[in-house]
Amino acid sequence: MSEQTNTEYEKYYVPEQSKLPFIGSIGLFLTAFGAGHMVQGGSLSWVLWVGLAVLIYMVSTWWATTIRESMSGLYSAQMSRSFRQGMMWFITSEVMFFAAFFGALFYVRILVMEWLGGSSNNAATHEFLWPEFIPNWPMEKTPAGETTQGMGAWGLPAINTAILLFSSFTLTIAHHALVEKNRATLIQFTAITAALGVIFMGLQVWEYIHAYTEMGLTLGSGIYGSTFFMLTGFHGLHVTVGTIFLIILTIRCAKGHFTPQDHFAYEAGAWYWHFVDVVWVFLFIFVYIL
Repeated sequence: MSEQTNTEYEKYYVPEQSKLPFIGSIGLFLTAFGAGHMVQGGSLSWVLWVGLAVLIYMVSTWWATTIRESMSGLYSAQMSRSFRQGMMWFITSEVMFFAAFFGALFYVRILVMEWLGGSSNNAATHEFLWPEFIPNWPMEKTPAGETTQGMGAWGLPAINTAILLFSSFTLTIAHHALVEKNRATLIQFTAITAALGVIFMGLQVWEYIHAYTEMGLTLGSGIYGSTFFMLTGFHGLHVTVGTIFLIILTIRCAKGHFTPQDHFAYEAGAWYWHFVDVVWVFLFIFVYIL
């Protein structure tokens, strides 16, 4: 009886009802609807930007509410464990997301190229579908007869690789500074990491402009163009999200929001950024080099 009396039950904060999930679902619907019209050249492509604006409002409001609740001391250790589990599962889903795209790339390069090339077991496929096809990657000639160029690895992609790898180093320094209560170094190196993310995005935009205007490499340039922009484009989107994350973390560090004992939001940003860096290493190897 005394053991039950002395047991302290850990509190678990239950937030009040919110309209944000409903608003987010509306934003996702409008974004998907508008994106579909934009791809098809429809007149309602402007709906995409409305949907993105709704999503930005939802996410910013949600983050602000979460920060306010955390700084008010409403969260317990159990809530912190929930956040950690949620972030781990989120990154796991992101691994599966990119695994599907890498799987598509390997499927094309290892299987489809062999089928179209007329291997011993696929001579009929070669003869009836594309008799003049010669297996070669990247495919610089589409079935429609259009020509393009493969993106080399040792220009902007190599520079961007160095930038992302260095950003992981600066973020690790910042994280250690947080644990060691070195606030100046924490703010400085978190800001440097965010700046490196901005530089990466700028260089990728420059790379895309070069591909479209000088190389003839576009999203419609056959299977090579579509897989190239699908993989690098979605990674660029993740870098954009990660950079926004780092900018917010820099602001929060400047406001003194984190302590060595309680800073999971910072760890979550670091986990996400390191994940983005690892994905880029695989992209650099399998999309640009091989």
